[in-house]
Amino acid sequence: MGKKIKKEVEPPPKDVFDPLPIESKKAATAVLMLQSPEEDILAKSCDALYKFAKKGEENKLTLLELGAVDYLSKLISHEDKIVRRNATMVCGIMASHYDVRKLLRKLDIIPSLIARLAPEEEVVIHEFATLCLAYMAAEYTSKTQIYEVNGLEPLIKLLSSPDPDVKKNCVECIYLLAQEFQSRSAIWELNAIPPLLELLKSEYPVIQQLALRTLGSVSSEAEARRIFIENQALEQFLKLLETKEFNDLHVDILLVIANCLEDVEALHILQQSGGLKRILEFAETTPLPEAQMNAAKVINRAAQNDENRKYFHEQEVERILVSMLDTDNDEVKAAACLAISAMCENLESKNVFNKQGIPQIVPLLSRESAEVRESTAFVLANLTTNCPANASAVAEADGVDALINLLSDKRDAVIMNACTVLINMAAQEPLRIILQTHGIVHALIEPLHSANNMVLSKAALTVASMACDTDTRTDLRDAGGLPPLVKLLQSNHNEVRRSACWAVAVCASDELTAVELYKLGALDLLQELNLSRSLRNNFSELALNKLLDNNLPLKYSQKGYLSYSNLIEDGFYDCGRIKPDAKLPPLEELSKQGLNQNRAIILINTKSSNLAPITAAAAPPAEEKQESAGAQPSYSRNASRDRAGASAEEKPEQTVVRTPSSQGRSASKEKGSKGKARLKKEEEKPKEEEEVAQTLQNQSQIVSEKKDWLPPYDQELNDYITEASKMILPLSNIKDQVVELAKFVAKKMGGPIEKERLHDFSWELHISELKFALKSNVVPIGKIKKGIFYHRALLFKALADRIGVSSCLIRGEYGRAWNECRLTDTQQEITRGLPPPKTFIVDLMFEPGRLLVHGSADADNYQLI
Repeated sequence: MGKKIKKEVEPPPKDVFDPLPIESKKAATAVLMLQSPEEDILAKSCDALYKFAKKGEENKLTLLELGAVDYLSKLISHEDKIVRRNATMVCGIMASHYDVRKLLRKLDIIPSLIARLAPEEEVVIHEFATLCLAYMAAEYTSKTQIYEVNGLEPLIKLLSSPDPDVKKNCVECIYLLAQEFQSRSAIWELNAIPPLLELLKSEYPVIQQLALRTLGSVSSEAEARRIFIENQALEQFLKLLETKEFNDLHVDILLVIANCLEDVEALHILQQSGGLKRILEFAETTPLPEAQMNAAKVINRAAQNDENRKYFHEQEVERILVSMLDTDNDEVKAAACLAISAMCENLESKNVFNKQGIPQIVPLLSRESAEVRESTAFVLANLTTNCPANASAVAEADGVDALINLLSDKRDAVIMNACTVLINMAAQEPLRIILQTHGIVHALIEPLHSANNMVLSKAALTVASMACDTDTRTDLRDAGGLPPLVKLLQSNHNEVRRSACWAVAVCASDELTAVELYKLGALDLLQELNLSRSLRNNFSELALNKLLDNNLPLKYSQKGYLSYSNLIEDGFYDCGRIKPDAKLPPLEELSKQGLNQNRAIILINTKSSNLAPITAAAAPPAEEKQESAGAQPSYSRNASRDRAGASAEEKPEQTVVRTPSSQGRSASKEKGSKGKARLKKEEEKPKEEEEVAQTLQNQSQIVSEKKDWLPPYDQELNDYITEASKMILPLSNIKDQVVELAKFVAKKMGGPIEKERLHDFSWELHISELKFALKSNVVPIGKIKKGIFYHRALLFKALADRIGVSSCLIRGEYGRAWNECRLTDTQQEITRGLPPPKTFIVDLMFEPGRLLVHGSADADNYQLI
């Protein structure tokens, strides 16, 4: 047997590296290995990093700081399946960290993740790619990018994956994408609703819940609801609702049903199948507060439709909603209030809540929950609108103080709704008085300073609704409510400006309040508003007219019109037409101006400037008191006010001087008396005269301090009023009164004038002579004996207002003015009540007393040159 020869071992190739097992205890080493060109090392490194990242958020942050994300974002597209799988797993687990997601967006990883959803990829890759997308979809930017790179379609296809984790991640990602309207529409367009409905049968509650929430978002689209109906989804929802094992899903199911009920067809299906009744029974019997809340939301949504409201009313939904108010859960109370508010659109339901709901609702105004207060104020606003009985019920339920307290609430919506309720209550005078006595005016001051425009508008409207009586307007002035109200006239918000104008118009009904508004600049602001085409409105014009109604001289100068209700009183003056933005000087200032060539200011004043109180201060002797006891103050027709004032001031001086002179006469008669007595009297005489002079000086100083300027007294006008009253008031027919008054005015102003001779009627010279004689540009109207159109029309209006004849005064062009009266033609045969009154223009110039039908050729000729 031969000897065995030992076989020699061949040495390994020189260019091959022997395998090197590496044991690393630091993540940094594994991250460095991600740069390796070897697939095995890459796979093992990714696997190690996955296990490391899985341990906590700190580890993920560590890997981020080591730069692992940059390499991983590239490796998820690696050619090797194992490397691709492991890299995707690391990205999926790390995407839960916000900073990681931020970097992944920057690295534009979403297209690569979408590519990993291809059917040929492993299930594990699907799982972690969808997990990463679900994390990424939490931000708006990522949602938009997923939609733009068509990521929805592969996600929807994976809803049928056999792996539950893939389903869960996909449906979660779709749910997040459904929050955007573009994606929401794309979901039902890509036929995602059937697989989503199929997920409701999943054995995993989290998948069911996510599917329901996604369906809830998608069901806001009308087309999606149509697909629900085609797939008989409503019946499936109701079955889940009736299954106690799915209590955790009932809340979301009710939200989906609520959206579906916005469709009339869905409503019919639920009505025919008894679904609505089952929902109402569920709402009444469920012990879960969240389910009750969503059941109320279902009713609220469904009650937006008139047919639904009728059906709910037939099913006595009011009783169910009121019972929800007795729960301890504030969210349920708020949802029930909103549902009641929706049912208020049905008048029958609104009447039912009068006694069954309002007493339970009003106490909720004082709840600590801001959401409850807001919904409570909202429902009361709807309950009381166009329903005085409910407004009274709120007051009977002690809601006044609670509503007034809400005016200082921190939520603007609460304040607005509270204002609406208060406005509805203020429409009834008894309730308005109650509100006023409970201090509503002072409570409104704070909302008038709000930064919210809608609150400002509502607060101003509340002021307008309350300021219907003098007491409230007085409270408003005292509380300082006028300055912020006037400030709102300058608002850039149209609604605020309109509401403020309406409030000012109501407040201006009171003369004292109107004066205060003048001082605050309301008139100037309203004039500016009405001069602007873009800012003016009907309310601004009304407010300006209301303010001008308390300043008739300015109204007539600017508007050239005094209505039937504008009664001319003492102190009225006409200085001619002025521009809308011009200022009207006060009468005192005009009267102190020197004579000029301007048109005379025509004054109406029958208030006497009698200085009897000043004369009485001088203490005249007894015999003089007896002489003047029954005397009346008399003024000559041509005497000016200064002369009358001077004669009145002379009386104290004569009275005082008479005392020492009488003493002198008595002393001369007693020359035979004793010398000592005479010497004593002579010594006392200078001292007494000095005391009297000092007293006179003091009294004169007091008189000058107390003496206010008064317009000139017009004795002639006073006589006209007396004479016209005696002549016209006995006439029973209004038409006869107008005719006789017209003749009376024409007679006092120079009589009838022929049209052809009008230019010969030298009224200008007459007025100039009066101005010169009075040494003033202000001429009392009674002194004018030759007047034309505007003199006579003004006198007619002044006399008519004093004796109770209704008329208006209108200024025309070129010195024309006329009066209009509304009269009933009593000669017309009355068959069905009184005929409507006609408007006539009164001729005061050519044929005094002639009544010209408004709009006729004769009337036009009278008004125009």
